[in-house]
Amino acid sequence: MLIAGAGPIGLTAAVELARHGIGVRIVDPLRQPPLYAKAVGVQPRTLEIFEGMGVLRRILDAGVEMNGQIVFVNGREVGRIDLSLPPDVPFRFFCIPQYETERILREELALRGVHVERGVRLTGVDQDADGVTATLSGDLGGHSGEQTVRAGYLIGADGAHSVVRKSLGLTFDGAAFEEQYMLGDVEVDWSMPRGYAVRAMHQTDGVTDDLLVCIPLPGPGRYRMSMLVPDELATNNSQDAVTHGFSADRAPQLHHIQAVLDRLSPEPTVARTLRWSSVFRISHRIVDRYSRGRVFVAGDAAHIHPPTGAQGMNTGIQDAHNLAWKLALAVSGVAAPGLLDSYDAERRPVGEEVVGRTVRSARDGLGADSTDPSFVMRREGQLLIDYAGSPIVTGAAGTRAPDARGLTRDAVSAPFRLFTLFGARLHTVLLFAGAATAGPDVAALEAVAAAAARAAHGQLDVYLIADRDAEVSTTVLPLIRDGDGDFARQYGATGPSVFVVRPDGYLSFVQIGSVEAASVVAALGATFTPS
Repeated sequence: MLIAGAGPIGLTAAVELARHGIGVRIVDPLRQPPLYAKAVGVQPRTLEIFEGMGVLRRILDAGVEMNGQIVFVNGREVGRIDLSLPPDVPFRFFCIPQYETERILREELALRGVHVERGVRLTGVDQDADGVTATLSGDLGGHSGEQTVRAGYLIGADGAHSVVRKSLGLTFDGAAFEEQYMLGDVEVDWSMPRGYAVRAMHQTDGVTDDLLVCIPLPGPGRYRMSMLVPDELATNNSQDAVTHGFSADRAPQLHHIQAVLDRLSPEPTVARTLRWSSVFRISHRIVDRYSRGRVFVAGDAAHIHPPTGAQGMNTGIQDAHNLAWKLALAVSGVAAPGLLDSYDAERRPVGEEVVGRTVRSARDGLGADSTDPSFVMRREGQLLIDYAGSPIVTGAAGTRAPDARGLTRDAVSAPFRLFTLFGARLHTVLLFAGAATAGPDVAALEAVAAAAARAAHGQLDVYLIADRDAEVSTTVLPLIRDGDGDFARQYGATGPSVFVVRPDGYLSFVQIGSVEAASVVAALGATFTPS
């Protein structure tokens, strides 16, 4: 497997493939990892992914919780948003510099024996029915040169100016924003509460003509600040070119940032410790398809848009996470014929929605399209993605599998969460025995588990979940007790039921009120070849 691009999207794909035991080669043209805080917001759904990948503790150690946003207009506070989520969501909103996210993912990848090949650029792509031929140039084995390599599949995580996308001939329709911004990673002394973003605007007749956005980072008074660029640093935008990303030749200085703070800061403050700065240009574009043959695009190579709501990196990480487990099954020879096609079918609609929504949010404000704060928070946290209609989703499934609390099992002293059972590498089948105290037909449930294991070529985990007081005895299946009924509530299980959870944490099959082996096997047949 070859991956072009070692940002957070390429690294996520590499870690996931390595976790599945798939051989990975990942290259990046940059000789050193970038040290800028480009993407800093990590959504609750992405934290769930990081938990499954085994990197959550290190991520949480390196960041700070995002508590909300305070909005100022013409020096006066006009609004305060608290980023709250209901207790069924295990994680809240979070900020961490992108370079720290990348460092943690690189370290995890290295633990699995894979290292990024730096100074190596993908320059050409060709493919046939059996694989991909890629041309690499740069520092290859300690010597500058060119190399032709063969891989089963190629993932293009090589950013907005993707060579992979261009090699596939994919369209990238959209346009550039006229506004240009500058970013700076600085520290300030002010009394703003910790963990809150600050959005300060100057408006004339209701129209914003000056802007300052400050996103908290770990460290005393540290923020990534974005603001409109002064004329002296502005560049020419083209509506035809992909004008998205950093400008390498125009770096704002501390005095540029201080000038904006002097105009817009909610209280007098002095910026110091400029770690990094850049001019940033924004476009909104999306490809016409996410894959062609054995080649795939993910992240900025597939979709670019305004940073409103911190959707970009998170969407790209979920692209990679969605794709990796499917590619792992394909490489292992057990994937159903249409499994890889489901990547485009599931992720491109998500990308289209994110591009459209972030463009609207950039113009009208975050959440301006809804009067339901709970809906807006869940949507921005990327908790409402639904794959209903996907070719590998059956019936009423397709949503994110909810967490549940208060579960118990033998040999574990304290109640635990459902998500801790998910290995996030294999499918998981949850067989709910029902809430009745009478003993369920355990032999029938065990037979369903055996049929499901055969249909998935053994690549799944199965748990039997029963009410706290149900008379259940099994020597075949791990038995989990629904201590306070939270599992039944979260999953709407009113009787014997079965839930199939994919490695990426989405439900691919739901059957409530009965548990039928034939239905479970048929549902798994959309993902796995016949056993």
